Amino acid sequence: MLDWIDIKDIVFANKEFFWLLWLIPLLTLYYYWRRDKQNATLNYSTFLLLKDIPASFKTQSRFFPFILRLIIVTLLIIALARPQSVSSGKDVQTEGIDIMISLDVSLSMLAKDFKPNRLEVAKDVIQEFVDNRPNDRMGMVIFGGEAFTQCPLTTDHKILKTLISKVKAGSLGQGTAIGLGLANAVARLKDISSKSKVIILVSDGVNNTGEIDPLTAGELAKTYNIRVYTIGVGSRGKALQPVAMYPNGELQYDYVDVEIDEALMKKISEETGGKYFRATDNKSLRNIYHEIDKLEKNIIYEKNFTNRKDLFYPLIYIAMILLLIEFILQKTYYKTIT
Repeated sequence: MLDWIDIKDIVFANKEFFWLLWLIPLLTLYYYWRRDKQNATLNYSTFLLLKDIPASFKTQSRFFPFILRLIIVTLLIIALARPQSVSSGKDVQTEGIDIMISLDVSLSMLAKDFKPNRLEVAKDVIQEFVDNRPNDRMGMVIFGGEAFTQCPLTTDHKILKTLISKVKAGSLGQGTAIGLGLANAVARLKDISSKSKVIILVSDGVNNTGEIDPLTAGELAKTYNIRVYTIGVGSRGKALQPVAMYPNGELQYDYVDVEIDEALMKKISEETGGKYFRATDNKSLRNIYHEIDKLEKNIIYEKNFTNRKDLFYPLIYIAMILLLIEFILQKTYYKTIT
């Protein structure tokens, strides 16, 4: 049983054989010339007695074997032209990037210069970033006075987004240990054999605690071929942010100068082949993640392929069957005595 094949997908490997189709009109002309030469002639005194005698079916259809012969020749010529069905496509393989996000969760991330605050906007934007990179393994480290792996590298982005939503400011003590946050993310990536490893470090302050110097952590990232993108979060000037916490857990807010160690963050990014960004509001932070998304493209391997399937075998089989039928008819029903 032949599969249905779209005629647009058929090509001919030996098109030059189509010139043989000129044999069809030549054979037709030869047939009629030969038939006229072979007509017997009889002398009659009159044909009036024969005019009402109908021609038999055999007489009317005596050209049928010749029609079969033309069909056979046509089929064989098309078979010689070697019809083929062609299907093509691409075998695409995508290699993702291993990305760790290191997020500052110090109390200053509750500052109101972002609506509703820096941390909630950062969480929303990070979740969007995760959605836009389905082929990547991603994880998250959070840091304040200490550092903690909120989620190790995973392809289960649903779990990652759930853990991101649970992040709370002030959960890791007082201070901002940028060095610890970066070093913890490096530890999660250093033994991975991936061709592309990235850390996105988000902070709104100055490194003021922790046992590891941020530049030392940056050197570690460079040693393990990890690119670090750093994002300084905070408006310019003053911002309304927590300055104290009451015994009942309620926060006291006041306008405080926004201090971000941009020189440090720039140096870390430049040394590791990444880039530093400054986010001053909701929109700019979202745009920064879009830019990082464009910079860190997945590695795509494409292999083009073309499949060809010969279709001439059925034509040959049909021609053989018709040739057999034509031979039998010539030797039986249409047999002539010469």
